[in-house]
Amino acid sequence: MNYTLKQMINRFSLIILSVAILLAGSQKIYAQAESAKEDDYFKIMKIPAPEGTILEVGGLCTLPNGSLAVTTRRGDIFIVENPTSQHPYFRKFASGLHEVLGAAYKDGALYVVQRGELTKLVDTNMDGKADVFETIYAWPLSGNYHEYSFGPKIAPDGSFFVTLNLGFPPDWWHPKSFVPWRGWTLNIKEDGTVTPWAAGMRSPCGISMIDGELWYSDNQGDWVGSGSIMQVKKGAFMGHPSSLVWTNLPNSPLKLTAEQFFAKNNPRLEFDKAGQPVKPQDVVNEKFKTEFEAKKEIPELQLPAVWLPHGILGISNSEIVKIPEGAFGPFAGQLLVCDQGQSMVDRIFLEKVNGEYQGAAWAFRSGFQSGIVRLAWLPDGSLATGETNRGWGSAGEATMGLQRLVWNNKVPFEMRAIRAMPDGFEIEFTKPVDKKVAADIASYSVESYIYKYHGVYGSPPVNTAKCPITGVKVSEDGLKARLIVNNLRRYYIHTITLSGIRNKENYFNLVHPIAYYTLNNIPEGQKLSMAEVSTVNSKKVTKSANIKKGSSAKTVASVSKVAVADNAIPKFEEVKLLLAKNTCLSCHNVNKRQVGPAYTDVAKRKYSVNELIQLIRNPKPEHWPDYSTPMPPMPQVPVQEARKIALWIRSLAK
Repeated sequence: MNYTLKQMINRFSLIILSVAILLAGSQKIYAQAESAKEDDYFKIMKIPAPEGTILEVGGLCTLPNGSLAVTTRRGDIFIVENPTSQHPYFRKFASGLHEVLGAAYKDGALYVVQRGELTKLVDTNMDGKADVFETIYAWPLSGNYHEYSFGPKIAPDGSFFVTLNLGFPPDWWHPKSFVPWRGWTLNIKEDGTVTPWAAGMRSPCGISMIDGELWYSDNQGDWVGSGSIMQVKKGAFMGHPSSLVWTNLPNSPLKLTAEQFFAKNNPRLEFDKAGQPVKPQDVVNEKFKTEFEAKKEIPELQLPAVWLPHGILGISNSEIVKIPEGAFGPFAGQLLVCDQGQSMVDRIFLEKVNGEYQGAAWAFRSGFQSGIVRLAWLPDGSLATGETNRGWGSAGEATMGLQRLVWNNKVPFEMRAIRAMPDGFEIEFTKPVDKKVAADIASYSVESYIYKYHGVYGSPPVNTAKCPITGVKVSEDGLKARLIVNNLRRYYIHTITLSGIRNKENYFNLVHPIAYYTLNNIPEGQKLSMAEVSTVNSKKVTKSANIKKGSSAKTVASVSKVAVADNAIPKFEEVKLLLAKNTCLSCHNVNKRQVGPAYTDVAKRKYSVNELIQLIRNPKPEHWPDYSTPMPPMPQVPVQEARKIALWIRSLAK
């Protein structure tokens, strides 16, 4: 076919116009696909150490001159000068100590916690090395391998706080306090005077001082359904009963006894036919007790301020730090919590309601090279991370690490804060949202759940329930969205998902669209009226059609379409959300062995979809005999979600 020049120009113009229209129509879709990620705002950088230096970091402390004190599990202490430069200088300050898992600086001296004591180190002759080692206080040891000691943290009055880990007997699932004050927080003065402060710790690695208040994070285990952060008040019981064997000592601030505790709570001591102890398993569909229900019987019991869902926001939470002004942009004043097992950092927004702390938690930055146990702010506003995984394991494959988290001064699109309201939640954003999308109820979802309080290692999420959203009010500036949420439940974790929210500027997704709000109290105050909110819901709810004799062709086609969808292979981005929600990623990786096998290795076994569903919901140790940690049953994973995961795993087979 022949065209004149004019016809060709007209046709070319039409093509250009069509492309322009397509691009305009797909601009939001394209922008959405290109939404920014963690790494676009927060870079992980190494603090290079001299070759051969073993830095299994146990403690970090920034000194007044900007240098960084680094303590190690192998008993060394280094002073790192110019830690933010490309060529920091490492000076060995001390060696030969016993597993140094924390450090603090006061009045020209470095104070560290060894396994059995709080030690003061001073360089009196100014040669760059400690020459005075003074024992401030030594606590008892039984010799058990798991008797770690953490701290110190300096109190406003200049005294020190330390926390002492429980020991692990052969039946390690029930840790014990073999000698006085294991499982306790101690307050120690400069002259060696000791005051037992609080009991009930299990593995209290995350001891922290925030605005003059003592906090800590604990690790999942028996009586600890999931990780969390808690304020440590004098005389409090933090939840694990093993340390109660010492409350009869005259200087104990707590009078609750182990006998009193177990009179109300089953210890779950179980044995096989030969009389050997066996690890108790979670009982599905049992009548269980939650921690807030236990508090009605034990007033001294301290509830978490914010839960950190296991396998989602870590598996072994550690140090807590407050973000200083000028660092990390819109998040100044909030908290960061590191995690050893998942090599990640979480963010927490705290608020007080009715005099009690509560708040929201998000993932913040993952991808560190080893498990993070310590954090310290450096003079340039970057965050030093001290890392180790020997004997503990971590998502990061390196056995150790000393890294920095550096903000590039660009503001990410995130939920900045979530506040509890009398009728729901108010969500504050770092950037204005697209108001049309934000006014749509379908852009949000909320559900709540809690954990069991029992003598079994960890807990599945239980009492899960939907929390319907009936209205949304978006602020004029697009920086806030207030949700009317039904079925709010006090003390429950509320999972708040904003999968549909986009920003106004470029229609990007939120970097982290899921938050976990611990609702210890529902505030009083003015509720929204339905007249002032949007009730638009673009998500149409349809009931599944049943094919009956005489059904229309349209109905048959509709049901057939659903059946096909049930067998459709989901994309990884969709499955990743399910893997995170159901804590699968805490033990499994796509391509490499972690606590459990890689998904590619599972796919090689050629299991059917139904077999994979059973492996998820009711696994057996014999399925993977070469793994030391058997996978626990996961009956709480909905069958449809397990099915999607199974379909995706099968697609990995080559």
